[in-house]
Amino acid sequence: MRKSKKVAVFALSVALAFTLSFLETLIPINIGVPGVKIGLSNLVVVSALYLLDKKQAFAISMIKILISGLVFSGAFSLLYSFAGGILSFFVMLLAMKSEKISILGVSVIGGVLHNIAQIIVAAIVMQTPRIVYYLPVLLISGVAAGIVIGVISKILVQRLLKANLK
Repeated sequence: MRKSKKVAVFALSVALAFTLSFLETLIPINIGVPGVKIGLSNLVVVSALYLLDKKQAFAISMIKILISGLVFSGAFSLLYSFAGGILSFFVMLLAMKSEKISILGVSVIGGVLHNIAQIIVAAIVMQTPRIVYYLPVLLISGVAAGIVIGVISKILVQRLLKANLK
């Protein structure tokens, strides 16, 4: 891919991730547990892992977290999101190296580890291990969100590869 095309794809990916983050704020999901969401912007991150340079995919993830955090939430939310984003990204990167784990599996692993990292940070920030009582609900939501994001990402990646956009 030419450098100008790489820059354009990168910029569009960041913009799309931010737009999906905004769209998600408009979706009224309330299951009684704070912080549970679909993670629509992770469509871009998971797809980028398979379509772009890994450094670019990581940068998209971090920029998405920073911009969305600054616009839609506060400092603590940024802390939780960075912890979840960093851990989930690197474990997804490791998981995708295994030929036995599909894009769906990689996405589920990312969703679950994102929530685990957030619980760890919350326990440290709140100085209480009791926050781990939220973990079962967050693990279930991480699996569910990972499945949704994984299925859609698989379709996106297949279509983009077919269209020769890699």
